[in-house]
Amino acid sequence: MTEAATVTLDVSGLPCPAPLLGAKKIIDDLQPGQTLLLISDCPGTADDLFSWSKVTGNLVLGSAKQKDGKTGYTIQRAGDAASTPVPHVTVDMRGVSCPGPILQAKKLFDGMKAGEVLQLVSDCPAAVDDLTSWAKAGSVEMLFSHETGRGVHEFYLRRI
Repeated sequence: MTEAATVTLDVSGLPCPAPLLGAKKIIDDLQPGQTLLLISDCPGTADDLFSWSKVTGNLVLGSAKQKDGKTGYTIQRAGDAASTPVPHVTVDMRGVSCPGPILQAKKLFDGMKAGEVLQLVSDCPAAVDDLTSWAKAGSVEMLFSHETGRGVHEFYLRRI
């Protein structure tokens, strides 16, 4: 998620389903593993992209709100060998407010071996910042995170 996208498409001002149709057209022309940064201000874009990605195998690697209110979605063309990591443990913390998700993740990591992967699902708005900060502190490695639906995030964390 830190590398620059192969292609950027700004569809700001266009209503749904235009962002999805634009993304599909660009992604279809990319090579497996290449990425698209789709910028949209349509509130339905997230739902459209996540539903579409489940059907196509393309990955929504992440989404980020921009200062101007738009959202940037990083989408990877299917076929990359480094797709979503396979978790050893999965915990669904939807409905639990912060700091509950990170506390549960820390508790689960106590029983995991170095190198094992935890998938954490959360709808707590602070979870993104909490888990990113935790990974930056060096306790765990954030392998992958993405928004799977409106306000719901999946995190793949590896025990170091």
